[in-house]
Amino acid sequence: MIWYYTAIELFCWVVIFVMLRNAIYRGQYLLHIFQQNGYKINEFSRWLFRHWNTILFPVPHLALILVALIGVAYLEDWLTSTAVTVVLLIFSVFWFGSISQYDISAAKKPLVYTARMLRLTAVFSFFSVWIPLIGTSFAFYRGSLYPDAYSLIFTWVLASLLLPYLLVLGATVLYPLELFFQNRFKKKAATKIQNMPGLKVIAITGSYGKTSTKFLIDAVLKERYNVCTTPGSYNTPMGICKVINNDLQASHQILVLEMGARYEGNIDELCKIAQPDVAVITNIGVSHLESFGSVEAIAQTKSALIRHLKSGGTAILNGDDQKVRNMAGMRSDVEVIFTGLSPDHNHIRARDITYDENGCTFEMQVVSDKGVHDSSLRTGLQERISMSLLGEHSVMNALHAAAAGLIAGLRPATVRIGLSKAAPVEHRLELKKRNGVLVIDDAFNSNPVGARNAVSVLSSFRAGKKYVITPGMIELGDRQDEENREFGKWMAKHPPDHVFLVGQNQTRPVFEGLTLGGYPEGNITVVSSLNEANSKLQQKLKAGDVVLYENDLPDSYSE
Repeated sequence: MIWYYTAIELFCWVVIFVMLRNAIYRGQYLLHIFQQNGYKINEFSRWLFRHWNTILFPVPHLALILVALIGVAYLEDWLTSTAVTVVLLIFSVFWFGSISQYDISAAKKPLVYTARMLRLTAVFSFFSVWIPLIGTSFAFYRGSLYPDAYSLIFTWVLASLLLPYLLVLGATVLYPLELFFQNRFKKKAATKIQNMPGLKVIAITGSYGKTSTKFLIDAVLKERYNVCTTPGSYNTPMGICKVINNDLQASHQILVLEMGARYEGNIDELCKIAQPDVAVITNIGVSHLESFGSVEAIAQTKSALIRHLKSGGTAILNGDDQKVRNMAGMRSDVEVIFTGLSPDHNHIRARDITYDENGCTFEMQVVSDKGVHDSSLRTGLQERISMSLLGEHSVMNALHAAAAGLIAGLRPATVRIGLSKAAPVEHRLELKKRNGVLVIDDAFNSNPVGARNAVSVLSSFRAGKKYVITPGMIELGDRQDEENREFGKWMAKHPPDHVFLVGQNQTRPVFEGLTLGGYPEGNITVVSSLNEANSKLQQKLKAGDVVLYENDLPDSYSE
């Protein structure tokens, strides 16, 4: 019988391996989500509560504990302890053998092991290892012929169950240290800016369009100046400081910064690092309404950019947005330039806008006798501009960039050349051609205005069938369902041939809006994942068709 007990002991080691593997993948998955939530404990905690049934109290963990309790309470009178042990071990392998739920290898935004993440991983691992280590030692000590399966399984399941809480504990313990590192990093960046008195700082904020406007400004200004611009969506204090500390050189003449905000006070914090000479405010909308609470709070936070603007500086404001236009009265010691499509009150405006598969063309006009303050812009300037960008909001962003170029002393022709060279920002109304099919990639857009513009752009294409793949929009607070329902109605007014909705729960308001708008229910397909949507789309696509990918939720919202 020795071989039999040896086999059970080996089976216990297999269970330890399976549970360890599952715990490692579960822990890595949690670290990934924590990083996607900006290392913010409150946002990560909200995510945990939204996923309480799959993360905080997952069914396999609770089921195995229940099986173990039933085995101890009832089965020992009917089965031998050896048989019960084998049953528990089989259940543990069956329920914890798969790690597909926690596999992040195909994540849209991969886990990046920054210095901060490495510190957190080390502390998290230290807290997580003790329960299974002690439990395993106890199981081998307590067992006579083979390890005690009850102790072994209970401690490993408990350790795995506690991982979200241990991660929060680890982040809390590290918070003072991380705060110290951040303050030192920010002080270094601010000092570097102060030691470059000839450097001009252009800061851009708004509910949406910040990244696109930033790259358009970069494209225009680098026609004459040496420009340092933050890459991608770097718009947080640490992202901006990283660029200033590592990339900004003494030879740079202009620094272009995107300033994001999810909470009140965020813009103030960023402006303390780099006080702007030029402030660009793109718009005020419902993006991040969940964290701000109201549109008024969003406007108040974004307006901090005007309050921190250097005396004698310039504010470039979206004149078509009433909440942004109201900010013009905040300062009397700065110049205000309005940009927009309306001819009524804008210094720089666009007319005669046309779109095709190559982008858009419009006529830029400069009229300096409009607005609250006198503008130093020379009136009567006109320039025909062509860009490889799509959408009315892209024209708005280009006008902001044109204003930045003109006040920097560039001629309109130079502005035109710079804008003509601007490439679409990746995943923001980016036009691609694949095997005869046009793809409008707007995957990084998640705001109502941009979403509607994208649908309007899609409807402007005449050849082939038109398809939309979307999971709807997020982080819109109490207005999320309403905005998604309105988005569905907008699609019904500009009907594509077929709509794929990704996520049963997430897209229910979009589905309701489509049907309320009279869109045929038979032309709507609800799928559980982007991969499934693409698979079904491939069965319909033909050369000449156009596909719009409108938003692609981050992995923390995959449900």
